[in-house]
Amino acid sequence: MENKVVLDTRTKLMNAAIDLMAVKGYKGVSTKEIAATAGVSEMTLFRNFGSKQNLLEKAVDHYHYSIEMTHIFNENVIGDLRSDLLMISQMYHELMERNRKLFLIVLSDHELVEIREKAQKHPRKLLELLTNYFKDMERKNKLVSTDAEMQAITFMWMNYGAFLSQLFVKSELTAKSKQDFMRSSVELFVRALSP
Repeated sequence: MENKVVLDTRTKLMNAAIDLMAVKGYKGVSTKEIAATAGVSEMTLFRNFGSKQNLLEKAVDHYHYSIEMTHIFNENVIGDLRSDLLMISQMYHELMERNRKLFLIVLSDHELVEIREKAQKHPRKLLELLTNYFKDMERKNKLVSTDAEMQAITFMWMNYGAFLSQLFVKSELTAKSKQDFMRSSVELFVRALSP
């Protein structure tokens, strides 16, 4: 029972920090303000996280996508290039959009270099998952002989670029929907990589 209370408090503090920092920036928010928004004392924040920076680091770890993406690759991949890449792309964008505020915080503040560096473990994990997926598809003769890591990074950067193009601005670059983009980009991969 005590662990559940601690987890709930930690989650409240992480959510409060993300909400406040997304509006005011990392520097513009005090630990006292985060604690008050979460409905706890500042001492509780320090007991749980030690510092504002550690709180943000834990939030990045908690809300980033590597755990969910690992689950998707282990449970939802069916071995059909078109279906798998479309599902992976859709889940990636869903997870990125869900964590939009966190990305705004981490990418906007130039002093959060250390947190950005630590957050790289998440795209590294996705790169590993995608690379292994492409290698497996090649072994099963469902993919042409290719540089699996290069295909994985190309797929990742293409999707990351689509996410970033709408992260800082509200206006759309094109009238084409994100779904249209995902279908079209996956179709390019399927045509290029199918035997």
